[in-house]
Amino acid sequence: MQFGFGTGPDTSWMREELTKLGVEELKTPEDVDKAMDEYGKGTMLMVINSVCGCAAGNARPGVEIALKKANQKPDHLVTVFAGQDKEATAKARDYFSEYPPSSPAFAFFVDGEVKAMVPRHRIEGRTRDEVADDLLMVFDAFVEKEA
Repeated sequence: MQFGFGTGPDTSWMREELTKLGVEELKTPEDVDKAMDEYGKGTMLMVINSVCGCAAGNARPGVEIALKKANQKPDHLVTVFAGQDKEATAKARDYFSEYPPSSPAFAFFVDGEVKAMVPRHRIEGRTRDEVADDLLMVFDAFVEKEA
């Protein structure tokens, strides 16, 4: 980890692990509202990213594995970064407030409504392949099959 004067650890690589997969970063509350509005039709996976070890070892790699294996993928992929983009994360959590705050985590939306939540306790202590399998199960349940 790199530390700068008053800047904290360099988290750019943690962000890039998702953005290189085509996951769109939502860094402000306005970004979150815009995504929820623009992507309100269809399916959307929201990754609640984190600096913790289970995000690095299981959550982000699990997303990559799931996206490589998926026959049907969500229409939209977005992420907020808990502990880094705090206001954006708080705004995102407003859209699934019936679930306790958790990071890393995954929220899956269909037509703007949260249909599935994979919280930290389903990520921590499990393998990246098990996390990917959970995501694939959600994709299979909610992403419409193309004819």
